[in-house]
This record gives sequence, C-alpha cells and structure tokens, in this order.
Amino acid sequence: MAIFTNFLRSLLLTIIFSFVAPMFIVGGLLLTASLIGYIPNQQGISEAIAWRVMQFLATFGSGIPLHGILVISLTCGFVGALFDMYAYYRGHILRIDS
Repeated sequence: MAIFTNFLRSLLLTIIFSFVAPMFIVGGLLLTASLIGYIPNQQGISEAIAWRVMQFLATFGSGIPLHGILVISLTCGFVGALFDMYAYYRGHILRIDS
C-alpha cells in the first residue's frame, strides 16, 4: 500500500508542477516585456512583445488569452502525468527484471 501512496503523491506533484510551469513561463515573459517598457524609447517594443504573446495565447483559447494559457497548462499537466506513469512503470519493470 505504501508503494501506491508514493505513486499517487508523485503523480499529484508532477501534475501540479507541470500545470503551473507554463503559467510561470508566460507570466515571466509578460513581466519581462512590461519591464522593458520602462527603458526609455522601448515602450513600442514592449507593447509589441506583449501583444504577440496575447495573440499566441488567444490562438489556443478561441480568442480568449486566459483560456489559451489554461489549455496549454492542462496539456502540459496531462503530458507530465503520462511521463510520470511511464517512469514509474519502467522503474517497476526494471526492479522486477533485476
């Protein structure tokens, strides 16, 4: 039973971190773009970067950037869970074979 509990804990942490990572990356990109706007004569570049990021997110969110980041985060969480299950399976098989 302890092995199953460890697996579920590992799976849950992987899903959470895989879900949150794209949000931090996009948030950091938007934060960097806004900080670039404080440099003299760079406000246009800052707005262009932020606009491109929002358009990219809107592509995945049917026109709504918030939905786009949620779709990307859910996909990354799902892929992270699949990878964790595969790693657990491989580890379990390699333990049995040795």
